[in-house]
Amino acid sequence: MKLIGPFKQIVTLSNLPLRGKLSDEQLQIIADGGIVVNDDRIQEVGNFDALKSGYGNIEIEAIEGEQIALPGFVDAHTHICFGGNRANDFAMRNAGKTYLEIAESGGGIWSSVQHTRNASQEELLKTLVERIGFLVSLGITTIEIKSGYGLDVENELKMLRIIKKAQDHTTARLVPTCLSAHLKPRDFEGSNEEYLEYILTEILPKVKEEKLAERVDIFIEKSAFQPEESRGFLLKTKGLGFDITVHADQFTPGSSRIAVEVGAKSADHLEATVDEDIEFLAQSDTVATALPGASLGLGEKFTPARKLLDAGAIVAIASDWNPGSAPMGNLITQASILATFEKLTTAEVLAGITFRAAYALGLEDIGKLEQGKKADFVTFKTDNFQNVLYNQGSLSAENVYIGGNLIK
Repeated sequence: MKLIGPFKQIVTLSNLPLRGKLSDEQLQIIADGGIVVNDDRIQEVGNFDALKSGYGNIEIEAIEGEQIALPGFVDAHTHICFGGNRANDFAMRNAGKTYLEIAESGGGIWSSVQHTRNASQEELLKTLVERIGFLVSLGITTIEIKSGYGLDVENELKMLRIIKKAQDHTTARLVPTCLSAHLKPRDFEGSNEEYLEYILTEILPKVKEEKLAERVDIFIEKSAFQPEESRGFLLKTKGLGFDITVHADQFTPGSSRIAVEVGAKSADHLEATVDEDIEFLAQSDTVATALPGASLGLGEKFTPARKLLDAGAIVAIASDWNPGSAPMGNLITQASILATFEKLTTAEVLAGITFRAAYALGLEDIGKLEQGKKADFVTFKTDNFQNVLYNQGSLSAENVYIGGNLIK
């Protein structure tokens, strides 16, 4: 057992509700605080001096200078296992080319599929571990990672095995998701329905057998899979014992309603969500996950996070880091910008990248600094926690703790 501190401020996020709007006055802020860690769990959070005297001869892990502590951040939607680069897509898009024109010229998701298929396992693992390291340096201690650039049995399993292997190279918690239903690959001879059946019969049984993922995702959009065929796929996937999540309402509305109806853990994107579906989401336990990185990368409008929160929805914020539409990868910068445009409180943003994002992944032991939770937290060299979002990502994390152990 050890006591870590003292911290100028500890923002615990304790007692905040899972859904709906939050005011900054609801934040529990412990001044001159300390965190008692027992094994990898939080034993107690409170005033440092009181904890020091109360625990007697406890080991002290001293914090130098003025620092604040926040729960470790959770990035609940990434595509960071990929090969190649799509900088040309970004340049073409900014020059006025449409998504279809970019795809027809050799860009788009299919470009990433080809690069990922051609990349060696060693190359994919190396770049994946590097990207994980960058996210950890930002204070992100739990990372969801999707497949979806393989799109056949061999290459989807290759991606998921590499994600599993990457767990041996980091103490961050990795949450793999099978996104074989990203789009129908060009080299598949058959319909959308036949490709989805191929996933159900050829890919997912092997994913389950090797315990490569417990979550399955699908991209419902005009350019990918249509609503009704996606509904059937999701229900069958759920019947196989997988948790499900959906890329929903990115360009056209309606698929977030399907996510709710089939009991998806989350509906991610939602840039095109209409008011009646906002109410539908708000009355469900499906997390509405905003992906501001995609809005910034594509020049599209942001997820209506303010309306969702006001309606009572569970709103998370994730980076969507991918080689095409969201290449930035900096969750803190993206969340800060989303807050500016959607008028989100600091409490709402912090909740969206901690315990609400954890809920989207089915994780209940992280996201708050309170007794019994895993001792994942991040510190910043400042005397005021508000400076983290105020600096929009330019204030770097000072220390990152995972399971109570300093890793950065």
